Amino acid sequence: MSTLSSGTIELVGRMPWSSNRTFLVTCALDGEETAAVYKPQSGERHLWDFPPGIYKREIAAYRLSEMLGWGLVPETVERLDAPLGPGSLQRFVDADFSEHHFTLVEDEEHVERLRVICAFDVLANNADRKSGHCLLAQDGTIWAIDNGLCFHPQPKLRTVIWEFAGEPVPPSVLADVEAMSKGLPGQLTTWLSAPELDALRRRAARLVAKGSFPVPDPDSYCYPWPPV
Repeated sequence: MSTLSSGTIELVGRMPWSSNRTFLVTCALDGEETAAVYKPQSGERHLWDFPPGIYKREIAAYRLSEMLGWGLVPETVERLDAPLGPGSLQRFVDADFSEHHFTLVEDEEHVERLRVICAFDVLANNADRKSGHCLLAQDGTIWAIDNGLCFHPQPKLRTVIWEFAGEPVPPSVLADVEAMSKGLPGQLTTWLSAPELDALRRRAARLVAKGSFPVPDPDSYCYPWPPV
């Protein structure tokens, strides 16, 4: 039983610069308190290409990261009893917000982790990987946040992480993808539809078979806006 999944939730305030209504909250349980980012379904903007409840994709992204053994996404859970209605709670990352993908990729010590995030976004079909969605925590770990626009059955990869385009995917990453695909659907059935799961299987098989990172299509919209 985690503090996020079972603790008492208290609203602290609204998070700035979010396209959807997003809140900082605290969760308290048995004397332990954890800060979290709360994304209620009631605060989501309507999207023509994604159904309501995109917060569930935040949870699916966390579950996929855990299935892969990559630990890229902070713990994310569903809370039906949250103050503004059902939504996701994600553990808040105490980060250096002056750092983001464009600064991190300049440092060789971070490149391996960013390659893994790149592979994750290919699998999840991330349609909105902005530079600021890569957070450098105080302990030096890079976390991938804001994963709500993922898992669409149609190709929608839009990302700023194209530095590795055409390069071989590390063998250990491919091995993890192959192992994960054998365990599908697992807990993802709770959060994704059958067509979304089928598309995830195809993306995993394609990445393993090709063995290299995709190259952006010059005739497609492959970059998010704004990029940071």
